[in-house]
Amino acid sequence: MATEPAPFRSATPAQAVDDLRRRLRSTRWPDEPAAAGWSLGTDVAYLRELCAYWADGFDWAAQEAALDALPRFRVQVGGLDVHVIHARAVPSGGSGGSGGASAGRAMPLVLSHGWPDSCWRYLKVLPLLVDPAAHGGDPADAFDVVVPDLPGFGWSERPATPLDSVQVAGLWAELMTTLGYERFGAAGGDLGSHVSRYLALDHPDRVVAVHRTDGGLPSPAALPDDLTPEEQEWVRSAGAWGASEGAYAAVHRTKPQTAAAGLNDSPAGLAAWIVEKLRSWSDCGGDLGSVYTPDEILLNLSIYWFTETIGSSMRMYAANGALPASQLTRRVEVPSGFSLFPGDILTPPRAWLERTTNLVSLTEPARGGHFAAFEQPELYAEELRTFFRPYRALVG
Repeated sequence: MATEPAPFRSATPAQAVDDLRRRLRSTRWPDEPAAAGWSLGTDVAYLRELCAYWADGFDWAAQEAALDALPRFRVQVGGLDVHVIHARAVPSGGSGGSGGASAGRAMPLVLSHGWPDSCWRYLKVLPLLVDPAAHGGDPADAFDVVVPDLPGFGWSERPATPLDSVQVAGLWAELMTTLGYERFGAAGGDLGSHVSRYLALDHPDRVVAVHRTDGGLPSPAALPDDLTPEEQEWVRSAGAWGASEGAYAAVHRTKPQTAAAGLNDSPAGLAAWIVEKLRSWSDCGGDLGSVYTPDEILLNLSIYWFTETIGSSMRMYAANGALPASQLTRRVEVPSGFSLFPGDILTPPRAWLERTTNLVSLTEPARGGHFAAFEQPELYAEELRTFFRPYRALVG
């Protein structure tokens, strides 16, 4: 049974911060071929500069204080302590935030993140969704926003046995009940897209509509025989992408503990593993600084480091890899919308989305990538406001 939300504040011991800085300063750096740059993975020169700032310039205490200013809670669902940001809508100004049920009529919305991130993905878009009037929007578009860390990510408890997206969706349904929401919207990307999909599949009486920023990657075990030419090309593209860019996922799915031994011990290694994905998957033209500040990147990395969740986050890939084909081939009948951002990993064709969901909306924003909510929070917020507007009356 779920427990009542308990206010949560993170408190990193000074010794842990000192230990991080010591490890960063004593990193044994690898060599690299001449002019390798990013062609073989993370650019060592960039990484050295980032880690030097992490050790001697980054102010984790200030970042943690900003996080603690948010309405953060721990809720036990399914026997696990889940960390959640639960911010109530602000229809006409003021400040939101509560662990209990919302007294207003704003639409509840649960946002599910992916890898390699956490609640970090939604930090910049949160105020735009909770208080649109303060950001030039219509107060009628305000949401009650629920941003949980997936189990084994961020400040949520690490499960003893890795959980798959179906199981996490069940936890989220329980979480929303605890927070006082019978009906709600769901949205997410990456692993969060899978979780949102299964929320709609397994709880269609509660999810009024679901919004996703991707259609997942095609699984050979779940492909029908009558693919259209554009679907066939997408499957081919996914195979090529997997061969050139998917080594990380193969490691996560098959041998996550091997990588975790190094990444949990070396902050430079952790940074290399994650930063390369931030660069490859974001709409930044190869220039991380055009999308993220060093502090924003290091906030994401520091959450992983101080919570020691890189290993548990990777293990979710193994759990999802064991899902049967019968789960992967289910069609979502809940009204579904997709915002396909140009810098994301792969863009599924309309035919695939129509085949697998009750597609009611498909948009292609001008900018943004895999982490669109963080890269382009204004665009992402407007995508959610527009998509969910017709379904607000259904939450009661």
